[in-house]
Amino acid sequence: MDDLVQQLGRLPGIGRKSAERLAYHLLRVPKAEALALADAIRRVRENVRYCETCFNLSEGPACEVCRDPQRDPTRLCIVEQPRDLMSLEQAGVYRGLYHVLLGRIAPLDGIGPDQLTIDPLVERVRTGNFQEVIMATNPTLEGDGTSLFISNQLSEFSVNVTRLARGITAGSVLEYANKEILADALTGRQKL
Repeated sequence: MDDLVQQLGRLPGIGRKSAERLAYHLLRVPKAEALALADAIRRVRENVRYCETCFNLSEGPACEVCRDPQRDPTRLCIVEQPRDLMSLEQAGVYRGLYHVLLGRIAPLDGIGPDQLTIDPLVERVRTGNFQEVIMATNPTLEGDGTSLFISNQLSEFSVNVTRLARGITAGSVLEYANKEILADALTGRQKL
């Protein structure tokens, strides 16, 4: 039990108490259910890898998005992680291609551009027929820095580099918005 609690506690967002609750839960559920979880973990580790083109999660050399002939090959959306790609896909609006960086430039954490998939991204833009590259990194200091670095890398190509809109969400009230959201909304305002 101690080993199981220790292993579960290594998961992100799981502290000692949560790990203990999970371990005791696994003891109470039917054996088949607990082993199904173990098998699912094993299958993911053995079968899931990164797409050779965009670095999304995939069970083969190319992910579902890269294999989809209905995608717009002139649009490329840059995200930090595969879970960001999944979130954008759930919105159901974007039908272009993606590129997953597998992180963001974070000098304080020792993560530089060479540890991300920026070189393959630049090569994709160099050899592709993209008209627009959409920067969809997180709106943080590191995410914005990563976007700026990539846009500088892509400046030699004739591609329109854009970023996701930011600011006040529909249905919100100005007096409750924080100053960063208001600043983004004012800076990124659009013609009516």
